[in-house]
Amino acid sequence: MATRTIVHSDPEALIQSASSRLLERLSHLQSSEGVAQLCLTGGRIANRIYRGLAEQLPGSPLDGTRVELWWGDERFVPTEDPDRNAGEALAILAPSLAMDPSRVHPMPAADGNVSIEDSAAGYATELGETTFDICLLGVGPDGHVASIFPDHPSLEPTPARVLAVHDSPKPPPLRLSLSLATLNRSREVWFVVSGADKAEAVRRAQSGETGLPAAMVTGQEATIWLIDEDAASQL
Repeated sequence: MATRTIVHSDPEALIQSASSRLLERLSHLQSSEGVAQLCLTGGRIANRIYRGLAEQLPGSPLDGTRVELWWGDERFVPTEDPDRNAGEALAILAPSLAMDPSRVHPMPAADGNVSIEDSAAGYATELGETTFDICLLGVGPDGHVASIFPDHPSLEPTPARVLAVHDSPKPPPLRLSLSLATLNRSREVWFVVSGADKAEAVRRAQSGETGLPAAMVTGQEATIWLIDEDAASQL
C-alpha cells in the first residue's frame, strides 16, 4: 500500500489540484469499473474542491449517472439544516453533475421519530459491502477524521459499519459516522488538509501516532495526503 504526500503552495493550488485529480481519477474509474464509488467529506476545503470539480465538468468525459456518492459522516440534524454536509455538497454539485438519484446516498437526517441508532443501522444496511474507490477525508486539529474523535467512544473497536456518535467534542453533539473498519475498506484514501492549525495533526498522523484517528485510516491500494504548505509546516 503506497502513501504519498503532495504539498501545494497555498489553498487555491490545493483546491485546483485536488479537483482536477478527482475529475481525472473518477473518469478513469468509470472507463475501467463502470461505476465509481466515491465517499465525500464535509468542510470548507472539501466544498471548495467540489466547486472546482463542478466548474471543470462541462465538456469532461465524466458521466454523473455513473458516480455513486456516499458520505463519511454527517451531523444528525434535520434535512434542511445548513450544517448538514450532504446539503451543501449536493447544492454545489447538482447543477453541473447529472446524477442518478438511486446512486446518491446521504446519511439519514433527524426528521422524525427514528433514533440515531436506528439511522446508523439503516445506513449500514444501505451501504452493505460497498468498497469506496476513493474516500475523501479532512483532518481536524485534534486529529479526528469523519466523526471519529481521539479519546472518545467513537474510537473504540467495533464491528459496526456505521456509528451513532453521542457527545461529539464538536457541535452538534449527535452525529453519524462510518467506522474505522469501513473507512479502511476504501481502495484509495485522500486526506485533503489546509492550514497551519492542522500542521501538528498532519505531523502526528504521518508519524503513526497510536490512538490518533487520522493515523488509523489507510487505503487498501493508496493513501494520498493532499496538503498545502501551511499544513505541511511541521513535516
